[in-house]
Amino acid sequence: MTVRLQKATAVRMTIPALLFGLILALLAGALFHAVRGGDGLRLLVNSLLSILGFAIGQWGSMAFGWTLFPFGALDIGFGLIGSILLLLLGDWLSRIEPKKKKGV
Repeated sequence: MTVRLQKATAVRMTIPALLFGLILALLAGALFHAVRGGDGLRLLVNSLLSILGFAIGQWGSMAFGWTLFPFGALDIGFGLIGSILLLLLGDWLSRIEPKKKKGV
């Protein structure tokens, strides 16, 4: 596993690269849902969080010029890291229950 630091360059994202990234993000969200469980709404939320996290990871990789498991214009490593981090954050925030007030 290597992380190369280099100057950021403009990379053209092609339609196949975008679709492949979308598939990877949806697979990560579905796998997370299979592990953590939940209903259909939670699957939808996990999928959306995974897509957003993958996009943030990809953007961060392109902005800072870091690469981890590159595949053409797509950086699979940082995309999946962003996806997993946002899934964990979303799961943690969704499981917080409000305190019940006593009294009137």
